[in-house]
Amino acid sequence: MKSLKLFAIIVLLVGATSTVAAQRTVKVYPKHGTVVTTLYQPRLIVHKRVNFHFSKGVWYKARGRKYVVCAAPVGVKVRQLPIGNKVVVYGGRKYYTYNGIFYKKKGRNYIVVNV
Repeated sequence: MKSLKLFAIIVLLVGATSTVAAQRTVKVYPKHGTVVTTLYQPRLIVHKRVNFHFSKGVWYKARGRKYVVCAAPVGVKVRQLPIGNKVVVYGGRKYYTYNGIFYKKKGRNYIVVNV
């Protein structure tokens, strides 16, 4: 009987701990100026003769063999937004936002805009 009670208490504790851990998912994005050495599946995008790299919703400029996080260039076009983008209506217009950057859909592309 004691072992059954002990087993039940352990099951409850493990279940409660796993539920709490599953609810605490937080995405952290690097600040502008952060230097990284590798990017996950980056897309090279040329805008006004400047090379930008776009990876997981973050914009980078190459510096030698490293990458520096930078602001999204206004007016640049991308084909696809990262999963998790949100639709926002601002001033009667529909925008898409991800990581604090606003995009406006035009045809098949999304264009970075100032709001």
